[in-house]
Amino acid sequence: MDPFWKADTAPGASGDDHSDLSVLLLQGEDMIEQLAQAHRSWGLGTADRWGLDQTTGLITWTFPDKTATAPAQILASYNQSTGSWMWAWANASILPEMSRDSRKVRDWALARGHQMLAEPKLTADDRQADVLSALALRITEAAGFYRGASGAAFIVMTFGPVTLTTSDGVISNFAIRVEQ
Repeated sequence: MDPFWKADTAPGASGDDHSDLSVLLLQGEDMIEQLAQAHRSWGLGTADRWGLDQTTGLITWTFPDKTATAPAQILASYNQSTGSWMWAWANASILPEMSRDSRKVRDWALARGHQMLAEPKLTADDRQADVLSALALRITEAAGFYRGASGAAFIVMTFGPVTLTTSDGVISNFAIRVEQ
């Protein structure tokens, strides 16, 4: 894989810690692991089905004994069969309110001279999609991360605090923050 997170740094880019994409990548990968482990405690990854309502901004996971909902943002869509990654801000089928995190990544990249991360559509294999996801998660500092299958593509999302509702109506909340 071409290390685009190192190669496209423009001269004069910011010298702060956030300008080093290789460090951000490692932090983002660590965040994905920490978040996955924490969110597995309520069942992330084991739901019978999931759905995203763009009008409410909520993602819902349905289990036999409960539902879990959380405010969500769409980062991108990734199609494995065509090897394409499209940022949510560039996708006309995604409501603008649902692509704030995606725009945050674009704006961050442009401000630091990382033009490749600000391109609307990229050719990407699975590893590159993982790299883009990890960088985006770290840049947005989201409290949750989810890749939901949607036909031949994956919808790459961030999400916030989770509300769990059991089948007997008991409501509880689950929120975490990964420190870097």
